[in-house]
Amino acid sequence: MKLLTAIVQDKDATKLSNAWVKANIRATRLSTSGGFLRSGNTTFILAIEDDRVQEVLDIIKEVSQKRKQFMVPPIGLDGGGDHAGAFPVEVEVGGATVFTQEIDDFYQF
Repeated sequence: MKLLTAIVQDKDATKLSNAWVKANIRATRLSTSGGFLRSGNTTFILAIEDDRVQEVLDIIKEVSQKRKQFMVPPIGLDGGGDHAGAFPVEVEVGGATVFTQEIDDFYQF
């Protein structure tokens, strides 16, 4: 059995959650925020049998695609002190970061 921790952009979270429900995969959903652009993220934690890990990863890959969008960087991110941060910049967002870990023991009370 594996423990998967998947961090996705908020825009993909509901679609990903719905895809997992259709596949009978249960996950715990936590609201989190990213450090660089301070944008909203969602972190999913789920335990899954070893033979279903690839299925989970395939769903994440299908739903959480990278895309480009314009964002206004938070003040102070540029460090220059001028007003360059006030202009929107094109950044790549989305995608997913997934960590997998072995589960030695599993208890449900």
